[in-house]
Amino acid sequence: MKPNLKGHRTITVKKSHEHRYKKGYPLLQTSFVTLPRKYREGELFHLVSKTGEFIGKGYIGSQNRGMGWILSHKEAESIDGTFFMKKIATALNKRIPFFSLEGTTAFRIFNGEGDGVGGLTIDLLNDYLLIQWYSKGIYCYKDFVIDSLNALIQPKGIYEKKRFDRDGGYIADENFVLGTPGQFPMTVQENHVHIEVDLNDGPMIGYFLDQRDVRKTLMDSFSKGKEVLNTFSYTGVFSVFAALGGAKTTTSVDLAKRSKSMTENQFLANGLSPDHHRIIVDDVFHFLREENNQNSSYDVVILDPPSFSRSKDGTFSAKKDYVKLLQEALKVTRDQGLIIASTNCGTFSMKTFEGFIKKAFQKEGLQDHILHRFSLPKDFPVHKEYPEGNYLKVIFVETRK
Repeated sequence: MKPNLKGHRTITVKKSHEHRYKKGYPLLQTSFVTLPRKYREGELFHLVSKTGEFIGKGYIGSQNRGMGWILSHKEAESIDGTFFMKKIATALNKRIPFFSLEGTTAFRIFNGEGDGVGGLTIDLLNDYLLIQWYSKGIYCYKDFVIDSLNALIQPKGIYEKKRFDRDGGYIADENFVLGTPGQFPMTVQENHVHIEVDLNDGPMIGYFLDQRDVRKTLMDSFSKGKEVLNTFSYTGVFSVFAALGGAKTTTSVDLAKRSKSMTENQFLANGLSPDHHRIIVDDVFHFLREENNQNSSYDVVILDPPSFSRSKDGTFSAKKDYVKLLQEALKVTRDQGLIIASTNCGTFSMKTFEGFIKKAFQKEGLQDHILHRFSLPKDFPVHKEYPEGNYLKVIFVETRK
């Protein structure tokens, strides 16, 4: 599907939301505008006020956040190959310090609306690029993005993830786009730690780049001599950082059966024997209850659940169930121990998340003492008029009786 660059659809903002869009709000929200009856994915639009005043222009692209993104507030600016080249070049210039980071070879080079094009992210992993498309609309501009990347970076290869199936789901497809196919698993570095990734294996690659600062803080300041529990551990990267930071023991728990072998490989990639660390396939809530029944406890407990998940025991929603998760975790956390509470749910704020923590502590008769707060790192810039894009919320909180 190719974009039609010759015309545009006119969309009118509701009077009550004009001020928001004139300040630069980038998301085309269905409840904020009057949408035409018929429109196509990737179609360009002009956003106008009730009186016909031009406000901005962008593309229609349906995703769970809205119906499209505003790309420019200049009526004469064309949304074409030159536009995408400029946006990506500007984003790369902002990341110049990251290209020379010692011991780090994986970071984000383009972060959606934070870099001027909502619905699109691009990560650099060694000499390879991973593009993630969040709507059919932005995918229409694929050629412009690919051409810009080839001109500006000349990557060894490019992979993609199409995340515009129903409800923003991943479309299972060949992820390789062009260049030289990678040999996977491929080892990248983050703060001198080796991490195995696979750009061509389903929706995920093996770890999440946005937690870089959190992992470094865990390794440098909160691991030495500690017994660490890593729940929803995925491939166990947090556990590896804790072990390299001098943790006495680590325990990794995840429901996915393949998490065990992937976690073992992450330890081996760093010269660590997985035999010295517990790796358990289990439902986290079930595991926490069993540990509590056996009076087991830990110095550090890491909670990094998905925003929403299903298992045979039911569903988990961060917004509804995080307090309950924290309560179960607190029961196996020692006095003056540490909870690292993390969520990537964008439907509530950091203040609300802190409220979850305080509520759980109060219910368990404990005092909370917040040590650190983390949001997205510098290579994940956030649009100043769209704070919802700053989805990551991580709090280091000490338990006190």
